[in-house]
Amino acid sequence: MTTLSVVIPAYNEERGIAEITHRVLAIKESLAQAGVDQLEVIVVDDGSRDRTAEIVGAIAGVRLIRHPKNRGYGAALKTGFSHATGELIGFLDADGTYPPEYFPQLCARAINGADLVIGSRMAGAASQMPFTRRVGNLFFAALLTLVGRQRVTDSASGMRVFKRETLGRIYPLPDGLNLTPVMSTRAIHEGIRMEEVPIPYSERVGRSKLSVVRDGRIFLQSMIWTVLTYNPVRILGLIGLSGIALAGVVGLGLVITRLSGVTKLGPLGVAALYWALISAVAGISIFALGVTFNYLVSLFYKQPIRQGLFGKPIFDPPLETHFGWLGIISLLLGLGLGVTSLILGMNGWEIARLWLYMLGSAMFILVGVQLIIYWILMRVLAELSQRDELARKDFNGV
Repeated sequence: MTTLSVVIPAYNEERGIAEITHRVLAIKESLAQAGVDQLEVIVVDDGSRDRTAEIVGAIAGVRLIRHPKNRGYGAALKTGFSHATGELIGFLDADGTYPPEYFPQLCARAINGADLVIGSRMAGAASQMPFTRRVGNLFFAALLTLVGRQRVTDSASGMRVFKRETLGRIYPLPDGLNLTPVMSTRAIHEGIRMEEVPIPYSERVGRSKLSVVRDGRIFLQSMIWTVLTYNPVRILGLIGLSGIALAGVVGLGLVITRLSGVTKLGPLGVAALYWALISAVAGISIFALGVTFNYLVSLFYKQPIRQGLFGKPIFDPPLETHFGWLGIISLLLGLGLGVTSLILGMNGWEIARLWLYMLGSAMFILVGVQLIIYWILMRVLAELSQRDELARKDFNGV
């Protein structure tokens, strides 16, 4: 016997709560055709100051849970999850934007193997979503697709169905409106089987509580920080490689310029060189920091180290194992360039001809020192990770 518990968070929704609740109650027959035997409806009143709780209390077959004061959309949902008794747990907003008539389709996917099923507003044929919110949702879905290596069309949908046992893998979740994008991000990185079902999206009843700018910033921040707790090199590595690539482009431009016979740099050339040096040093630091954090994440989660910007390391063995000799080469190159510049200066070369070489010497030395430091640090972390894994194996063997 399978039970679906539908949680509806409500905050000052007196205009639409009765309609959406009755629509949820009306899907019992269609749920049975999808393999769901019982329906439990839970409304969590999140400290409403209007008649929301009074209206819900008068509807038969609905369980009302009240927060004494407003705690947030995510907090209301988590309260509902903790009181749900069904093997399947679903939720949707109280404003009438999501169609509860699609719950049977979402449940059928869950019964057939999916751990988390999302009602996708972006893949649905009919949508009354405002333009600014549509653009924002497209951006967040594209971002999650990029960092999670799994195509997602609606990362922030507020209509979902998931298996009860999935909760232990996607917690902790925030108390605010950003619960849904964080849930999607954690689900992907936890290896949870996630599927989407296209749904229509309607204009809400009453005034929206979502601020495009404020909540959009919170959504972005939450998703990035969540990814950083699983695979930091995915974001930090891309940022670092971008800096290194910029420095490489400028360096190539300098070589081409010199081969063309140009021996002096103008203001734009000096500015480009300035930013290229900063990008090179910062890029190496950020990339190495991301790789190092991945070792730390593996120690805390007690899982194999996740490396590779695109799902698996491009280099075998991974690039960070080469940091040691790469750092030594960079350091020797920088020292050699610096000594050569000093000798040439003592033999009459003007500083106008030497400053570029001296600047390059400083960059190679700094990059070399960074690479060697991070190589040592990652060797220590790798040793700790292997030691911890061997200890667990020995303990289990005993």
